[in-house]
This record gives sequence, structure tokens and C-alpha cells, in this order.
Amino acid sequence: MYEIGELVLYGSTGVCRVSEIKTQDFPSTGERRLYYVLKPLYQSCVISVPVDSDKVFIRPIISKDEAERLISLIPGRKCEAYHNRATRELAQHYDTMLKSHKCEDLIDLTMSIYAKKENMHRQKRRFGTVDERFLKQAEDLLFGELAAALEIPRSEVRGYITARVTDAEKAG
Repeated sequence: MYEIGELVLYGSTGVCRVSEIKTQDFPSTGERRLYYVLKPLYQSCVISVPVDSDKVFIRPIISKDEAERLISLIPGRKCEAYHNRATRELAQHYDTMLKSHKCEDLIDLTMSIYAKKENMHRQKRRFGTVDERFLKQAEDLLFGELAAALEIPRSEVRGYITARVTDAEKAG
């Protein structure tokens, strides 16, 4: 069970703070359930989710050390652009990576789409809307979790990663 004040990753919403744990009574069924009240860090809404629900993914955010470790591995990662002319299959591929809720997969996904974007730009071709949409979703989830773990503003994550990757490339 999560504690009040704890940061968790909740489904496709991203990082949320557990603001309250409350009991909800349902007089019509006589049922009583315990709920987390979650406040997303990067959205203005409140989410109530049953403590015992397994319908939407929820986990603690990664630690600062894990965030640093993941960023340090970026220079050595090789990610190929994923090309598929069938929009539905492309979206399914991207969605599968998003729904793993693993930072490693989000890094691979963003790097893959960045590579595809560069290829399209070099060929003077238009970058697809499916690619653009999933890049934004992956960046929002990844940068949100890294920002929370590193305790920096989300707007600074891209620069932080770039600086760390540049330093690693110079060193070695």
C-alpha cells in the first residue's frame, strides 16, 4: 500500500502524488472500499482509484539513482527507427512500448522516433502524426518521471539529459 505524500506512476496519466487515502461507502450494495486520491503533478485534476484495483497500472516512481543510471546508459543505446506504412500497426507497436510502463522502453521509444524524425528530415519528407503523437506521450511520461526522481523541473529534463550524454561522449 502506498503512503500519503508518495509519488507514483499511474497509467498514462504519469506521476501523481498520493494526497489522501479514504474509505468510500456504497449504501446501495453495502460495500465499503478504500481509495487512493491521486493528484497528477503535471495536470490539474484529482483521481480516485480503489486501493485494490488492478485495472490501471500503478507503481512507485524510480529512484534518483535509477534515473541517473538510466540516463548514463543512453549514449550506448542503439535504437533503430521503426518504419511501418500501416498506421494501425505503427500505433500498436508504439502503444505496446508505452504500456510497458518501463523507463527503458520509453527511452527506446523516444530514441527510435527521434531517429525516424531525423531520417524523414534528411529525406525532406513529412514526419507522421502518429509518430508525433506517440513521441509527445513518451516524452511526457519519461520526462515527468525523471523530473520527479531527479527533483528538477520537467522543462529542464531534456537539457539535463543532453548535458549528461554530451559529457559522457567527451569522456569516452
